[in-house]
Amino acid sequence: MLVKMRAGLDPDRPVEEGAVRYALRYGTHELSLNDRVGAPFALRFTGQMTCVSCGRGVKKFFGQGFCYPCFRDAPEAAECIVRPELCRAHLGEGRDPEWERAHHDTEHIVYLSFTGGIKVGVTRATQVPVRWIDQGAVAAVRIARTPYRQLAGAIEVALKAHFADRTNWRAMLKPVRPDLDALLAARDKALSSLPADLQEHALPAEAPQLLHYPCPGWPPKVSSVDLAKEPEVSGVLAGIKGQYLVWADGRVLNVRNHSGFHVAVG
Repeated sequence: MLVKMRAGLDPDRPVEEGAVRYALRYGTHELSLNDRVGAPFALRFTGQMTCVSCGRGVKKFFGQGFCYPCFRDAPEAAECIVRPELCRAHLGEGRDPEWERAHHDTEHIVYLSFTGGIKVGVTRATQVPVRWIDQGAVAAVRIARTPYRQLAGAIEVALKAHFADRTNWRAMLKPVRPDLDALLAARDKALSSLPADLQEHALPAEAPQLLHYPCPGWPPKVSSVDLAKEPEVSGVLAGIKGQYLVWADGRVLNVRNHSGFHVAVG
């Protein structure tokens, strides 16, 4: 069963290089992917689908890998995942208060990332830089730190008037050069735009993190693969960026969007 790829900085390289390493996780297996780039690689959907939360077999997913009851009730699928300003974990509330306490009533980071354009986002402090990698950012910088998720969401909402909060996946999958001057200028604009009651959380002097992905070759055009409609994708693996596997013929697979799909790997 697929879940999102494990991603992080290469522990054998200096952090400032920002070299990203990937592993594909499916069932009890974990396959290092960086060495597969430039070689034949195939994924085949077996037809089996399993809810990532409860493990129940399903014929249809809701959200990213959930059966309908879990999509409705599981804390991992709550509205505050995508709208952190709605989080109530700091009040001891939520779909599962214990889960919320562990994941949302904890330190969060507001950041700006560069994926071809500049976007604002929120993540748990422990998810830096994984969250940036999952979005395919080539550079990112922390701009605020808060003690819980809702406050980080309030900052994000205040900044949405000035910055996008979504990633254009097609633009992200093109070769992108990091523009650190633009990123730092955007930080200055963001911090000057913060309401007075949120200024105490600002981080005005954080260093940006560069990120480099294993994508030595890149097709000029890309098209998204849905394993439910195209059960097998194979060929030479051209690169990996964000949560996308990219084949030399331009087909791309968003692994995270296929959470819960059972696959055979070749």
